[in-house]
Amino acid sequence: MFEDLNAFAVIVEQSSLNKASKLLNLSQPALSRKIAKLEEELGVQLFDRRGKRLEITSTGRFVYTFALEQRQRQLRFLQKLSRHKNEAQSMLTLGASLTTLQTTLPTLVEAFMSKHPQTELKLLTGKTHEIVAFVRDKKADAGVVGSAIHEAGLRCIPLFDDHLELVVPLGHELTARAGTASMKDLQGLPMIIFSKGTWYRSLTDDLFQRSGIMPDIRMEIDSFEAIVRLLPTCKASALLPKSYLRSELLRDNGLTALFLPDLKETRRTTSLIYSETADLSSTARSWISETRASFAGYRMV
Repeated sequence: MFEDLNAFAVIVEQSSLNKASKLLNLSQPALSRKIAKLEEELGVQLFDRRGKRLEITSTGRFVYTFALEQRQRQLRFLQKLSRHKNEAQSMLTLGASLTTLQTTLPTLVEAFMSKHPQTELKLLTGKTHEIVAFVRDKKADAGVVGSAIHEAGLRCIPLFDDHLELVVPLGHELTARAGTASMKDLQGLPMIIFSKGTWYRSLTDDLFQRSGIMPDIRMEIDSFEAIVRLLPTCKASALLPKSYLRSELLRDNGLTALFLPDLKETRRTTSLIYSETADLSSTARSWISETRASFAGYRMV
């Protein structure tokens, strides 16, 4: 009915069936059928037909007022719908493993939000397999995880390689052996390590076992930031991912990072994942392209 009401209003405004039919891109017979159908549905006569002339009836004027109101309501609805669609497209849901949440993601989010300040960001965290499930089930637009993913329906883009480095306070005895220190120097060394159940804890436990090393474990913590802050106070060392060890972070906390050749064995790949079948919003596509561009040609080894 609303389409027919609009056609009726156009006839009234144009004062001509011929002009209205051209404006509506309809033939005159088709337009006449619309008006006849509307009159039948409403049970009223909208026009007095005097030869080729149409004169609106008093009831027709009442219906015309209603038609204008409906036109304005439809316009407001379409405007609100458009705003809603734009707002929905400016939402971004990301999944991040606990490791990437503390290392890689903050810098990426800061860069993206500086370019897209109106974006509403939602973050889902969990273990790598949980992030994969979020993206696969379309609960997240994309994910950043600390490993390479091979799963049907998902695209995995390697961003960079990472490995652990030994972090010690400035003035630590091992700083004098920078470049020559080895895993053997970790024997009995006071250390803060990751909590049990974390991926990095499994990695370091395996590393210590293969190297025959037994450090002096002072604390077990699952926060990179807490470990960094406690190292100088406890005069301890830690194995932390190179991607996290920004120069200003080390400087501000009175720390230095030492490279041990054996730690190359801890190399892992941080990857961007997203669904190949999902209908991604323009915001999600921007995130993916900008994240890929920020690591183009960059590999940390």
